[in-house]
Amino acid sequence: MAETTDILIAGGGPAGLAAAAIFGAAGFGVVCVDPTAPVTEETAEGADIRTTAILQPGRELLVQAGAWQHLEKHATALQVMQIMDASSDGSVLKAFDAADLGEMPFGWNLPNWLLRRELLKSLNNLTNVSFRPGVGFSGYVPRMREARVRLSDGTSVSAKLVIGADGRSSAVREAAGIDVKTTRYGQKALAFAVTHPIPHDNVSTEIHRSGGPFTFVPLPDLNGKPRSAVVWMERSAEAERIGKLEEKSFNAEATERSAGFLGPLELAGRRSLWPMMSQIAERFDGPRVALMAEAAHVVPPIGAQGLNMSLADLRCLLELSEIQRENLGSPEMLSEYTRARWTDAQARVIGIDALNRTSMAGHPVMQALRKQGVAALHDVAPLRKLAMRMGLGANA
Repeated sequence: MAETTDILIAGGGPAGLAAAAIFGAAGFGVVCVDPTAPVTEETAEGADIRTTAILQPGRELLVQAGAWQHLEKHATALQVMQIMDASSDGSVLKAFDAADLGEMPFGWNLPNWLLRRELLKSLNNLTNVSFRPGVGFSGYVPRMREARVRLSDGTSVSAKLVIGADGRSSAVREAAGIDVKTTRYGQKALAFAVTHPIPHDNVSTEIHRSGGPFTFVPLPDLNGKPRSAVVWMERSAEAERIGKLEEKSFNAEATERSAGFLGPLELAGRRSLWPMMSQIAERFDGPRVALMAEAAHVVPPIGAQGLNMSLADLRCLLELSEIQRENLGSPEMLSEYTRARWTDAQARVIGIDALNRTSMAGHPVMQALRKQGVAALHDVAPLRKLAMRMGLGANA
């Protein structure tokens, strides 16, 4: 006889673990599976050294779940977000300060490997949550009141709701027969950390020239030196060339590409390379299935939208699940989820796609238009505040 639970979550990345913590804290029975055990040490093989900024609404959700207490002491506040255009005809720098909207920072930055570690800690206190690393989703059969889920270890689980948080190549999405639209940019991102002589002062800075943005995101100091995470987006061949440089040459090219904004940069750890794409599922629901995070939508790392879109999915799913506890996973509940989330996600995918293409532009006319757009957005106060609220997920 199959084990029974309220919710089966496929995916043990930050989004899947956050979902397990949040639904568990709300009293739902949860089984969370992932074929790969999470890597929770920075120096371990396979550790995800990228960082994620958790914005204000996402923090509120994690506080509600009791998970933020595990994360807060490791998080670096993001008080100001700057955009710098450093194209050949001169630089323009515009700052967007969270103080314009209230007393709290925009968000808090955390390494992805550490996010996994601390979210796992939050699951330890939840007896209604079972996390099973090394076990994957193999398929499912939807029924009137539940879904029978087959797992890779040969067992099965009956769940009222199956959540696909299993990434851009989602097995849950495929099993539910949901199509996806994918856009590839011929572009890759280098992710790494650097130390620098000039303090970051809790300011995140996105520097545009061509090929894609070069973004500094604050991290805690390292051995008394200011430190930042960097995402450096370039066309694929150029990104691969840069990624293979020996450390001294890499530091020199990174410093030059950053326009020397924080002084000479020194690599502080290893580098990783990630292909850039955008993607959106044709809908976010199937029979007894809800898609969230990268199973539902993928965006380039611009404007700290990735995990925060995922947490907006999660907030919506939680609200609907609490309203419909007796009808968890029903067609009506899941259709409402797609109605509530798809349009906003699609708008953000389109908007970030446009920002990325503009950032990639090397033509002087396009660069001039980009500068004018940034200046107009910043210099008109109502537009500036609207943009900041939308960036925080005002429409989510």
